[in-house]
Amino acid sequence: MSLNKNVFEQPANNLLAVLPRADYERLVPHLKLVSLPLRKVIYEAGEPITKVYFPNKAVISIVTTMEDGSTVEVGLVSNEGMVGIPVILGDNTTTTTAFVQIPDSAMQLDANILRSEFNRGGAIQSVLLRYVQAVYTQIAQGSACNRLHKLEARLARWLLTVSDRLESDEFPLTQEFISQMLGVRRAGVNEAANILSQAEMITYHRGQINILNREALEKTACECYQVIENEFIRLLDNKPNKRRK
Repeated sequence: MSLNKNVFEQPANNLLAVLPRADYERLVPHLKLVSLPLRKVIYEAGEPITKVYFPNKAVISIVTTMEDGSTVEVGLVSNEGMVGIPVILGDNTTTTTAFVQIPDSAMQLDANILRSEFNRGGAIQSVLLRYVQAVYTQIAQGSACNRLHKLEARLARWLLTVSDRLESDEFPLTQEFISQMLGVRRAGVNEAANILSQAEMITYHRGQINILNREALEKTACECYQVIENEFIRLLDNKPNKRRK
C-alpha cells in the first residue's frame, strides 16, 4: 500500500490531524501507510515495540491475558489515537497485547523517530501527553465500569464506542470476540445482546452488528460512555463520533 497526496494533506487519524501543520509535516517523510488485516498482532506483551501506529479506520484492542489464557480488553484505539504509548513514556515494552479487531489501515512510524520528536518538546509532546491522559481516563473508567455496571449497559457502551470509531452503525463482530473483550462468558453476551435486540436498539446476525436506535442505545449505556467521550473532547478537541453533530 503506497501513500498518496491526500494522505499527506488530510490525515484520517485525528491525533495527527490536530497537530500544528509544521509539526505534522516533520513526520510526513517518515510515515508509511500500512494495511492492518483482521487479528494482526501489533505488539506482544513483553516484546519491544519498534513501530507505532496511528489508525485510520482500523480498530485495535489492547488486551490483558491471564495465566489461564483468559483475556479482557483494557483499551480500544482507532482514528482518535495511537498504538504504542510506552514508546513516549521512557520504555518500549508493556504487559498488554495489541491486535486488530476490525481491519483497515494505519500510518506507521518508527518508534525511535516518534521518541525523538516527543523529546523535542513543543506541540507534539503536548498533544501526545494529553492523549495519554485521555487514555488513562478510558482505562480507569473502564475498570470501574466492568466492576459496577450491568452487562447490557457495558455492551451498549462498547458498541457505541466501536461505532464512533468507525463512523458507522454497521460493523462485523462475533459474540465470541465480544465476550473475550468484555471478559465475560459468551452466554452472558448472548443474553445482553438479546435484550438490546428485543428492545429494537440493534440487530445481530452472523457476526454483523447493526445499530437501529442510537438514542435508545445511548440511554441504555452507562455514564462511562459519556465520561470518556467528554474527556477526549476536552483534552484534544477530538470527537470520535463526528457523525452525530
